[in-house]
Amino acid sequence: MSVLVVTGTGTGVGKTVVVAGVAALAVAEGRRVAVLKPAQTGLPQGAPGDVHEVRRLVGAGALTVRELHRYPDPLAPQTAARRSGWPEPGHAEVAAAVSALAAEHDLVLVEGTGGLLSRFRADGMTVADVAWAVSAPALVVTGTGLDALSTTALTTEVLVHRGLEPLGVVIGRWPADPDLAARCALADLPECAGTPLAGVLPEGMAGLAPAEFRAVARESLSPWFGGVFDPEVFAAKHHEPGR
Repeated sequence: MSVLVVTGTGTGVGKTVVVAGVAALAVAEGRRVAVLKPAQTGLPQGAPGDVHEVRRLVGAGALTVRELHRYPDPLAPQTAARRSGWPEPGHAEVAAAVSALAAEHDLVLVEGTGGLLSRFRADGMTVADVAWAVSAPALVVTGTGLDALSTTALTTEVLVHRGLEPLGVVIGRWPADPDLAARCALADLPECAGTPLAGVLPEGMAGLAPAEFRAVARESLSPWFGGVFDPEVFAAKHHEPGR
């Protein structure tokens, strides 16, 4: 896996922290890692964005971060670009950036904006098109709310329909006091998504220092990413009441 697209079922599900967790474990293994954000929205020029947050959480190590476009309005990239009057990201531009980074790194993580079908361009280009353009599998980050099963199933169904590989599902923000919906999701998410549960990251990880962040990421992510997360052990610890 040299290129991995990280997409979410929507906004606020923890994509950036998941990207940072995967990056931190890869860097700890001595791999050269790059993180690419095709479009950052909702921030003025010069303010720290998602790639800067990843760098902060990973800390020292062989990490390259790159942001292609930034728009100040907190909207979908296409809408934010139109309102700003600035250029939209393009298929060829994103693919070229991924190719250049892949030539010099062992792992390139491409972080989407919003959900899988959030538009980058007026012609309909989405995160799914980015994954297709760079021939990369997608890691789906989801939440634990009542809509998590539906939005996760919709996301993975679109990936499969488009000939893309859903590598797994990660819960990006596991609450300190999980409710019934969250605990049931541990068993239901893999079934609905048709792909394994590849990690559960605790809420609040973004507040940790790099060394502690890396340790928690190792406990919270699948061995696919250099972690030790076992979905069956985690589910048994947070078993669904009445079962």
